[in-house]
Amino acid sequence: MRSKWWPLAAITLGNFMLLIDVTIVNTALPQIAHGLDASFTSLQWVMDIYSLALAALLMAAGSAADLFGRRRLYLLGLAVFALSSLACGLAPDTGVLIAARGVQGVGAAAMFATNTPLLMATYTGRDRGVAFGVWGGTSGAAAAVGPVLGGLLTEYADWRAIFLVNLPLTAIAMWITLRTVGESRGAAGARIDWPGAASFTLCAGALTYGLMRGGEEGWSEGGTVASLVASVLALVVFVLVERRKRQPLLDLGLMRRPTFAVLMAAALLLQAAAFPYLTYAGMWLQSVLGLSPVQAGLSVTPMAGMALIVGAAGGRVLERVAPGRALGGGLLLVGAGALVTTALLTADSDWTAFVPGLLLAGLGIGLAMPVLVSAALGAAPPERAGMASGAVNTFRQLGYALGIAVLGTVFASRVRDAVDDSGAVPQRAAGQAADAISGGHADAVITAAPAGRAAEAKALVRESFVAGLDRICLISGVAALAAGLLVLAVVRGGPGAPAKPGAPAAKAVPPAEPART
Repeated sequence: MRSKWWPLAAITLGNFMLLIDVTIVNTALPQIAHGLDASFTSLQWVMDIYSLALAALLMAAGSAADLFGRRRLYLLGLAVFALSSLACGLAPDTGVLIAARGVQGVGAAAMFATNTPLLMATYTGRDRGVAFGVWGGTSGAAAAVGPVLGGLLTEYADWRAIFLVNLPLTAIAMWITLRTVGESRGAAGARIDWPGAASFTLCAGALTYGLMRGGEEGWSEGGTVASLVASVLALVVFVLVERRKRQPLLDLGLMRRPTFAVLMAAALLLQAAAFPYLTYAGMWLQSVLGLSPVQAGLSVTPMAGMALIVGAAGGRVLERVAPGRALGGGLLLVGAGALVTTALLTADSDWTAFVPGLLLAGLGIGLAMPVLVSAALGAAPPERAGMASGAVNTFRQLGYALGIAVLGTVFASRVRDAVDDSGAVPQRAAGQAADAISGGHADAVITAAPAGRAAEAKALVRESFVAGLDRICLISGVAALAAGLLVLAVVRGGPGAPAKPGAPAAKAVPPAEPART
């Protein structure tokens, strides 16, 4: 194995797997719901716990990689990812599946934190540009391939195959890594900020749990209040710890820079507004419209396809545009896409109602994503480049996790209200019917309808599900528009987009330690 590109193959394969596992589950949710008799909240956690663990541990994983060795941590991450994928594939119930998905996120954090530092240590000069180009291209492809691959495996094998397919791929990545990738470490004297990592993880986890529990049990319920209070207290501890640490996870001085703070908010809101509502759209396509998993996967790919096309075709244009304008304009387009979907979606709609909005949002993503990291790097001192890059990735993943939690809570609440308002279901059974509809068990509501009222039950399912979709698309659109306007008002600076289209900003401005925070 003498080719200089074998290390790139090993690192890119790991990156592709961890990113594709964010979205590959989407098209399998109705099958998971039926196979494990999962509730709506359980499905939320199946989606959310992976991104939450990835976001919460990414900064600490970067520090651990510097201290213990990036190759060593990457291999450990691959092993954890493989074993947890096996546990997901064999899960007998939702509790085991959720726990295994959380461990899978831990492995993904170790892999993601070491990707770009290993590339930086392995390649130099022109080879480094090529390596980051390939790495960035696979990152974009993962978003497009995930729903389709999930649909194919679910339809022609089983939903468990979406996890088991990781086993041979991780084995290949580990074998190539052991044979071709050299070890590298950070600067001498590196330390892991354990108190900061623990408090940040507790803050993110308690907030997500509180948001989901509040939607299910009520906002005044004891567990909900306790979770939200714990989140606030953990945030206070995190701030106090980081202010006193010589080697913090996150230099809070960066957050006092208006441009940097706004870019972190933009990273969170871009991810929260652009992608989580597609999870519920995928459930609608299958459980309500009756599309197959493959058809559902293909139906939501216009967004990713447009983003890839714009990224590939617009690089030279973006080089001459200030990052703030590209990012702000992209967010406005993402918001407009969600609002167009809201305007077109009705109870009688089919899958084509989503296409115009997805294309518009994809255009915005293609403009915004490539410049996000480079804009953050430009807003931070050069010696904090690695921390800035890691912070962007952390806020992006946290945005996805919180987006799933918030939008899921709103979606389920709106479905319940629509069922209650319809009067088509007796009051005593309305809550159960709403939970079945939002949880992907729409067929159970139709089957349970009294004789001669199946058509009425089908209409209830379509109207209530669309009511929920309409509400979360509206919220996503408003959030993206607000973020776009904020970016345009605050973020300044000259041209600074990536040199190559479609790739992460690290390709053009690769930081010395991109994942270290």
